[in-house]
Amino acid sequence: MEQIVISGTGVFTPEESITNKELVKAYNSYAETYNSNNKVDISRGNKIALELSSEEFIYKASGIKSRYVMDKKGILDPEIMHPILDKRSNDEPSILAEMSVKAAKKAMDSAGKTSNDIDAVITACSNLERAYPAISIEVQQLLGVSGFAFDMNVACSSATFAIQAAADMIRSGSAKTILIVNPEICSGHLDFKDRDCHFIFGDVCTALILESKETAKSNNSFEIVSTKCITQFSNNIRNNFGFLNNVKKSSPLDRDLLFMQEGRKVFKEVVPMVSQLITDHIEKEKIKTADIKRLWLHQANKSMNDFIGKKVLGRAPEDHEQPNILQDYANTSSAGSIIAFSLYSEDMKNDEIGVLCSFGAGYSAGSIILKKTS
Repeated sequence: MEQIVISGTGVFTPEESITNKELVKAYNSYAETYNSNNKVDISRGNKIALELSSEEFIYKASGIKSRYVMDKKGILDPEIMHPILDKRSNDEPSILAEMSVKAAKKAMDSAGKTSNDIDAVITACSNLERAYPAISIEVQQLLGVSGFAFDMNVACSSATFAIQAAADMIRSGSAKTILIVNPEICSGHLDFKDRDCHFIFGDVCTALILESKETAKSNNSFEIVSTKCITQFSNNIRNNFGFLNNVKKSSPLDRDLLFMQEGRKVFKEVVPMVSQLITDHIEKEKIKTADIKRLWLHQANKSMNDFIGKKVLGRAPEDHEQPNILQDYANTSSAGSIIAFSLYSEDMKNDEIGVLCSFGAGYSAGSIILKKTS
């Protein structure tokens, strides 16, 4: 079987960031105003008072300390509480395509590739800016790439599912070198007025280059030893925004048109699901647990990752074995595990093995076994 490698990675990080302290200040100002304006209804039991947030609550619940965003001004304004992004004309690059190009160029540089070397683009992310034309085709045009492009959405598992799709396409001969981009403006689908989730997400874009090992020039390539993806339907993570909102007479303010989750249920159900996926995957490939040198896990919640790492390795993983970028980036959906991989992979030695794994809404989960080759 032809050997496929990830030969380049790139991360575009927005210039602005928000600390927990800043976020708490904005949320608490909003909550206090709400409670004051509704004190009569609250006293009569017609409405529930909003509980205040705190830095301690956020860090204990998630392990997050700050997050990068495309716009912090709107988020931190108690009268707005969402990012404000300028509407662009159809003649301008979309914001997702613009982010993708920046990350893609970094990945291409690290892989030693130009636009002429790439013949397919996959945009894989949780939230696409529009239904059509595909963001990936716009990225393809902006980069001057020939061939074909398409978008795909498997929520937080979009990147790993795209890796499996790209590897399969290269092996089948339908493409030789594929660019995957994961533009995530997660702040756009987050309800910053909801104490239980106002701290979860950040914005970022990651990119990957996949190609045959025979054509790879990079000094930091990883062979894709095996891939395994699973899905299991659940409503515990949900976003009902879509093209039928208009015919359903939905308002942009409807709560279910933004990110919603049953956090405790997700934790209870996803941790064993993902742990078993990775364990079964490495056993199928006859890889010993002791040979797993690194786990690049989806960055949603530190406690979840700590439990998964412990179940997979049979012990608490050391920091270098399971890199955590949550404290700086927060949850960046499909991009989280790719950030961890991009930032914490160059130190690995040839033939050392690691597992790249993402999981999220669906439920969906993808496991990619990687071996350092250069």
